[in-house]
Amino acid sequence: MHMTDVRNLSPTLSTAFVPDVCYNWVNITDEFFKNIKELQLGELLHDDLFGLFEAMSAIEMMDPKMDAGMLCNRGNKAPLTLTQAIEKNILQVEDIPYGDQIAIIDTTWACIVSWLDGHSLVQTVFTNLYLHNPHVIQDRPLKSFCIAVYKLIDIIKEFVSRGLVFEEEDFQPMGYGYRLNPDVSEIRTLGMLKEVEEELNRKRRTNFVDVDADFVSALTVRIRFTRLLLQAFMGLSKKDINPNIVLESTKLLITCSDSIAFIITSVNKGSPPAYISEVHGPVTIGFDPLVNQRLLPPTFPRYTHIKSPVESYRRLDDLLCRLRQITKIVSYTSFHLALELMLEVSSSKPCIVTRSVMQLLYLPQCSRAGDTINCIDAIRDAARAFISPPVLMPRSQLLNNPQVKDFLECFLGHCVRPFSNLIQLCGHNRARQRDKLAHLLEDFANLQDEAERVDAYLHSLSKKCENVRPHLACFGTWVLYHTLRVMIMFLLSGFELELYSTHEYHYIFWYLYEFLYGWLVSSLSRADAFLSEQEILNEQNKTKRRCKSKLKKKARPYAKEITINQALQNMCGGYYKAMVGFRKDGKLVLPHPEFDCEKVRYEHRFSPFINVLLTPPPVQYSEFKEMTDSLEHSNSQSLYLAGCKHFHQARTLLESIHNPDQEITELIRISKTNFVVLKLLATHKLDSSSPLDFDFSAHHHFPIMKIC
Repeated sequence: MHMTDVRNLSPTLSTAFVPDVCYNWVNITDEFFKNIKELQLGELLHDDLFGLFEAMSAIEMMDPKMDAGMLCNRGNKAPLTLTQAIEKNILQVEDIPYGDQIAIIDTTWACIVSWLDGHSLVQTVFTNLYLHNPHVIQDRPLKSFCIAVYKLIDIIKEFVSRGLVFEEEDFQPMGYGYRLNPDVSEIRTLGMLKEVEEELNRKRRTNFVDVDADFVSALTVRIRFTRLLLQAFMGLSKKDINPNIVLESTKLLITCSDSIAFIITSVNKGSPPAYISEVHGPVTIGFDPLVNQRLLPPTFPRYTHIKSPVESYRRLDDLLCRLRQITKIVSYTSFHLALELMLEVSSSKPCIVTRSVMQLLYLPQCSRAGDTINCIDAIRDAARAFISPPVLMPRSQLLNNPQVKDFLECFLGHCVRPFSNLIQLCGHNRARQRDKLAHLLEDFANLQDEAERVDAYLHSLSKKCENVRPHLACFGTWVLYHTLRVMIMFLLSGFELELYSTHEYHYIFWYLYEFLYGWLVSSLSRADAFLSEQEILNEQNKTKRRCKSKLKKKARPYAKEITINQALQNMCGGYYKAMVGFRKDGKLVLPHPEFDCEKVRYEHRFSPFINVLLTPPPVQYSEFKEMTDSLEHSNSQSLYLAGCKHFHQARTLLESIHNPDQEITELIRISKTNFVVLKLLATHKLDSSSPLDFDFSAHHHFPIMKIC
């Protein structure tokens, strides 16, 4: 017999569709228990009409261990609706103490933060009973706040739905029947908050209320914070990106951040919890964690952890800081600068709101909305800025050929998908990014082959022009640069997501050291030299009034990036040689040989490269063994000394960079520490049984090696 979910059926509904049929029920309980004695331990007998699906349904439905909706049946206290709580004088709708209002507002913000962490609305925000019907509230501060929360939730959902970068683990958009658009406009909501703020300020100045002025100040700053944040989100939600509106929203976000410090210090003004739940912990007045439990589908009960108000406000401050950072993208005209900003923000593991807004602010240059023309223009500018191909230079003679123009537009059109996917990829969470990077390599591999053919065709035509400028490897170098960066991101993400075992580090760092960073430095050097050559040619074609001394003063455009990548290449070389030394000294726990095959692990880790790419050529396992056999025969002390040299060289390169940022400073510290560790291992005989630790707290990808 199939079971149905009858948890929410009223007696009327549950009997309305019962057919007029007489059943002849037979009690088979005694016979059932008698027959099961003949079954051996582990045996299972089932009817054809009662398979595994029906068995699982029978276990899930109405079982408190499996059905989240049955959690309400535990205990004697049934969840109350807002109306029931008001009728029983449990909740007030007027003359609510200021301490209660402060506590309700703080807990609501904590629920919003938990919702942004991937929990459902009904288990977070709508556990606030006052939000079920804000219009019955008579006290204006709490009423206006609750209506503003509706507007904020609606705007956030719009951000996420338009951004198209959320996954099921990031965000739950379902409203479970709650209507998120009360009959109050956004402008009217802002007006209500402004009126309440002015009223509270007036009461605080005139000592109109018989309570401590600190309570009024604490409530006022929370209402002001809500108003400013709502106003900022309204500005960012405009579909037509206006830099002036974005700038105004940025100023509002700064003001919101300035308010958070005072809000955190006044959290203690809120009333203490109404009661302590064994499952959910402290519960604020006006909240019931189980009020919406029966709206959930019959799934495993999932405990929703609501953060403390102080922690939640700090998380909100982080959100505001990242939003201010990404608003800079509207002023970026360079595709590469925008991509760098997105990658930098993505590395900080931002919440779904930041990632969605980041996509929406760069939407005019993204083809996801069908804006292919602007996307092609952005890609054309990016290629011109990276290496200045002769065909993209002003007054290029090649563009006089209609066939060349069509060939170029076709190539740039094919660039739209990989580069727009690369932009969109920055908006996904880190785990999903790794999956998408592997698929993105297929697009770049096809684009790399086309870029080389375009370069060869344009180079053959450029020889026939008066001012001959070589076109070989222009577009190819540009596409190769991005391909290598995607490959490096793919490998490094494995450290960040803790996918690699320590005994796998040696071939991961080897691949980065011997190939990827080397190829990346080579492509940057080629672009750097080509740009310098193009600049000299352009200067020679200009009037002779320009002084030649100015040509010598121009700095290399990629000098800093080349230096950083050379340093990272040396760091990877240091790790690789140190790991081989650790393996020889028995400091690493290796898998049992009977259950391990290094070739299988190697091919699994580099499968996106081996199965797809032609340039750069992937390194097969046999080639890896052939190239590393000589190092395997070295003694551990010489390996540690070689690693020392690599870390010393990395430190020297990083210290040569002017105005280093925080990441470069951390890399310098990591290089210094690892140099000392390997120096000690090379010059002092330490116990080989000493445990080895890799500390990734300073950097996600490059650990500090520790000998305990």
